[in-house]
Amino acid sequence: MSILVLVLMPAVLSACLLVRSVRVHATQLLVAVAGIVSVLAVSEAVHADSPRMLDGFVRVDATSRLFLAVVDPIFFGVCLYVWNRVATAPVLQAGMTRFVALALWFLSAVNAVLVANHLLVAWIALETTTLAAAPLIVRPRMRASRQASWRYLLFSSVGLGLALLGFMCIARGTQPDPAAPSFFVDGALPLAAAAPNLWHRLGLALLLLGLGTKLGLAPMYSWLPEAYDEAPPAVTALLAAVQFNCALVVLLRVLQCYRSNEPKLVAAELVAMGIVSMLVSTFSLIATRNLKRLLAYASINHAGVIAIGLGIGKTASYGLLLYVLSNAFIKAVLFLTAGKIKAHYRTKDTRRISGLIKDLPYSGVFLMVGSFALLGFPPFGSFFGEVLILSALVSSGRMLVFALFCLLITMSFVATGRTIFPMIWGEAEEQHSWPRQTFLSASPKIAFLVALVVLGLYVPPVVGDLIRQVAVSVEGR
Repeated sequence: MSILVLVLMPAVLSACLLVRSVRVHATQLLVAVAGIVSVLAVSEAVHADSPRMLDGFVRVDATSRLFLAVVDPIFFGVCLYVWNRVATAPVLQAGMTRFVALALWFLSAVNAVLVANHLLVAWIALETTTLAAAPLIVRPRMRASRQASWRYLLFSSVGLGLALLGFMCIARGTQPDPAAPSFFVDGALPLAAAAPNLWHRLGLALLLLGLGTKLGLAPMYSWLPEAYDEAPPAVTALLAAVQFNCALVVLLRVLQCYRSNEPKLVAAELVAMGIVSMLVSTFSLIATRNLKRLLAYASINHAGVIAIGLGIGKTASYGLLLYVLSNAFIKAVLFLTAGKIKAHYRTKDTRRISGLIKDLPYSGVFLMVGSFALLGFPPFGSFFGEVLILSALVSSGRMLVFALFCLLITMSFVATGRTIFPMIWGEAEEQHSWPRQTFLSASPKIAFLVALVVLGLYVPPVVGDLIRQVAVSVEGR
């Protein structure tokens, strides 16, 4: 029953906003719902896999449990950030009813993606997250944000359209009656019943390309820097740390179902998209002087690393998942911090920001620690994840990919460090007097940093077991 609550409660309670007296407390409603859902999601992580529900369309397995325990608490932390922003800047209260309604629908769709036991249901839920997120990108009287929202919607729809076309090709190549294929994740899947053919290969290639678009992988990545830059900080955090992982879960499901039928195709396409994404993002990191765009290009770089890890598979899978979980918390911390910095300095130009550690101590520490984790410093999980992926590259004999990976990671390390570190420790060109930051306003990001450090120093046994189970499932059947 709690599984259905995760999906239905946010959407149902959004109807409360139709009552005028509730709209005044819209932010509190959002925080309360997100908190309850977060507790239920974390409790699912310690339970055994659930049986099939609703004729098999819903089921909680290791993948669901792992990502529910990460994504929903991050959503809750972002909601706390929003609540504090509204409390300290009452002018933001004007647009909160719309924001809360869309955010609750977004949360429902996110959880639907994670518990879906049918690939087409997961696809529909992922598209729903897109429809809920697109209006959230738009900011009043900001034409650039409206353009970014349309571009995001266009690219996302094209990517998911390609994924749907991939499902149709797989169905066409599987049985004489393509109207009734079985896309249940834990059922007898189409490719298991027949030898792979051209339709299967085309369908799988389109699926990877379409979901890669949603992840911000090359060649269809150009929507991401613009959307992440123009969206409000809380929305950017939701896109980067929550929706990204939903799209990744759908990709993991696809690999779980179809990887064993076409391992060479999967490896070649994912590694190629990963390397090209890292290449594009690295040179963009060198050129940009916009803080949020820099973090956006770093996100593309991370997506490339993830694609390479997924392409290699085997011994890289555990490290890949550790890297994914760590980066969810890194993105949440950095994008929320970037919003705080922009609100104070009134600019995103990194050359005009310095002395953060003195002016905004909390934000300076968050940006510093988050940057270390972003760049793959030990003892963070991102470091150990990258090491395991590199080790898998060497053991699989992919020395050219290994060399390119190391070169691009080093270049992105230098480009990011030379931009961010002067912002933290540099001498301020002007003296500012900011309102004192409170512990309460910083508490969500502190919680994210604690989780980030824990993943690097000590992975709890429950989480470690879940990661191992998901790593095995990614290898397919």
